[in-house]
Amino acid sequence: MQVLRFGVHLVAVLCWLLLAFVVMLLLYSWAGQDRRARLVSWWSRGLLRLSGVRVNVRGKPLTGKGGLWIANHVSWVDIFLLNGVQSTSFIAKQEIRNWPVLGLLVASVGTLFIERGNRRAVPRISELMRERFERGQRIGLFPEGTTSDGLDVLHFHGGLFEAALRSGAAIQPVALCYRHHGKRSDFAAYVGDQSLAQNVWKLWGGGGVSVDVVFLPELAGTDEPDVQRQVVARRAYEAIRREVIKEVAEPATEARVAQVV
Repeated sequence: MQVLRFGVHLVAVLCWLLLAFVVMLLLYSWAGQDRRARLVSWWSRGLLRLSGVRVNVRGKPLTGKGGLWIANHVSWVDIFLLNGVQSTSFIAKQEIRNWPVLGLLVASVGTLFIERGNRRAVPRISELMRERFERGQRIGLFPEGTTSDGLDVLHFHGGLFEAALRSGAAIQPVALCYRHHGKRSDFAAYVGDQSLAQNVWKLWGGGGVSVDVVFLPELAGTDEPDVQRQVVARRAYEAIRREVIKEVAEPATEARVAQVV
């Protein structure tokens, strides 16, 4: 049954990917910003359906203005979850660009790639972020810097918060809560030594995956410039973590202290 289920998803997704390339060739390159945004959201929702991932959106996402979405990071699916709500440019690790097929698609929708551990790359990315905020665009950021099992949240790196703060862009935390057959689970997490192919096999062959995409209240800044970045990053971490661990079987009794750098 797992092989059959995987095969059905594989054929469906390959056809959907082919459609994406056709759309990019015929429409995407000359379409206006609004039409591009609608195409990205439509295609992302289709990919999730064909991958067997059910999505439950809660809360009120930012509308009508540019801003920064801060989310915990569990899987390659996360990018398409947020794009399915509203077209979003992402800050993503450089390795994603080299993923077969998916890497090309992620790059084609305006993803900004950053080399992990290279602090010299931060000013360049920050400048690109400010330019997009000024154009009213939305950017997604996974400040953990890597994926987790989705049952808790790793520490946040706060370096890229500064671009949003300097631009006066809205900052909204988003909690991604993964389920397997209705229960909170790490089943779909892309972590450890698992390859992309192994994760896709597990996701498409196993079925039963759903995700709560929870849009939390926007964050206010602080009047203390020297600590503004760290304070806002900590607030985002705490807001997301409260939602993520809410239904976990053995939640920690005390919130961990976010390590913001």
